[in-house]
Amino acid sequence: MAGLYFEQFQIGHTFHHATTRTVTETDNLLATVMSMNPQPLHLDAEFAARTEFGKPLVNSLFTLALVIGLSVQETTLGTTIGNLGMREVNFPKPVFAGDTLRVETTVRSKRLSKSRPTAGIVDLEHRGYNQRGEMVCICHRAAFMLCLPEQTVAA
Repeated sequence: MAGLYFEQFQIGHTFHHATTRTVTETDNLLATVMSMNPQPLHLDAEFAARTEFGKPLVNSLFTLALVIGLSVQETTLGTTIGNLGMREVNFPKPVFAGDTLRVETTVRSKRLSKSRPTAGIVDLEHRGYNQRGEMVCICHRAAFMLCLPEQTVAA
C-alpha cells in the first residue's frame, strides 16, 4: 500500500505532497450543484462580478476535499479505516478557478485506539496553498488508521 500504517506515522513529520492540482470552473460547478448549494457566489458570474471578489469563488467544501485528497497518496491510501472528524477548518484566502493548489501535511499526534486493538488515531494538519504561496485552507483531521498487520512466523 502507498499509505502508511499507524506505527509508520512520526509525530512532527511534514509531508510536502508532490501532486498539485489546478482548480477549474467545472470543478466548482460540479461540487456546488452536486451538494445542492444554490449560492450565487459560486454559480452566477454576473452576481459574483458585483462582489468584492469580482468573480465566482470556488466552493469551500470542494477546496477542503481537494486539500485532503491531495494528501491521500502519501498518507492514508489503503491504510485508513475512515475519518473520525475534521476540526478547526479555516479558509484564510479565497480560491478561484485557475488557481493551482499544493498541500503540506504535518502529523500532530497519534494514539492507539481504546476500543480497537488493530487501529490507531492519527491527528493530521493539512495546509493548502495557492500558486502564490498563500494559505487557502487549513484543517485538522482525525484519521482512523490500521495498525501494521501481524507478521506470521513460519514454523
